[in-house]
Amino acid sequence: MIAHMQVSEENSAANQPSLSASAYDYLLARLRSGLLGASDKLVEADIANQLGVSRVPVRQALLQLVAEGYLVSTPRGYKVPTLTPQDVEDVFELRLLLEPRAAALAARDITAEQLQRVDLAVSEAQRAHDMNDASGAFSAGRHFRDAWLAAVRNKRLASGIARYADQVALVRRMTLGNFERRLAVIAGYRDLRSAFARHDSITAHDAMLRLVLGAQRDFAELVQNSS
Repeated sequence: MIAHMQVSEENSAANQPSLSASAYDYLLARLRSGLLGASDKLVEADIANQLGVSRVPVRQALLQLVAEGYLVSTPRGYKVPTLTPQDVEDVFELRLLLEPRAAALAARDITAEQLQRVDLAVSEAQRAHDMNDASGAFSAGRHFRDAWLAAVRNKRLASGIARYADQVALVRRMTLGNFERRLAVIAGYRDLRSAFARHDSITAHDAMLRLVLGAQRDFAELVQNSS
């Protein structure tokens, strides 16, 4: 009986990391969707019930997301941080420093398979634009970023870029509702894709710089129009 209990406890402990990782992936996907706002609460017990797991792996996943800056803890649960305009500008400063360099590295090292994923994301973005689907355009943009970041061998750099971009996801979702902005973004994707295909690091650097600067200008206009 004691031996059986020990085995059960060992199995439970062994499963804990995978359950925590699954909870993390589930929560991160929701956060990356850009649909969660500052008023939305994430409650540990509710999430555990949704996933059919205990609260321990959910708590571990939530705390990891807090450590990575995706969430903040409150007395009534967890929520997306409220970003001030200055917070968003700070994120854009980091993106301007990191993403052009990362795009240059991706152009140097991208494989045919990775380039194919970039092509699929560009096509997805064009279809969403043609259907005037802002939500689809947002998803396509995330897929485009994931595709080219997969070619960046420096995984710390890639994960940092993804994290900072995710933190301003809600802002990007709002700006992609504009027809002209979507066109400009897709043109930027195509410029990058062309540079990646030629393994042209300099052009990829410059194309990414233009793309991030465009997103920064879109945000500035959004703030100005809402004031």
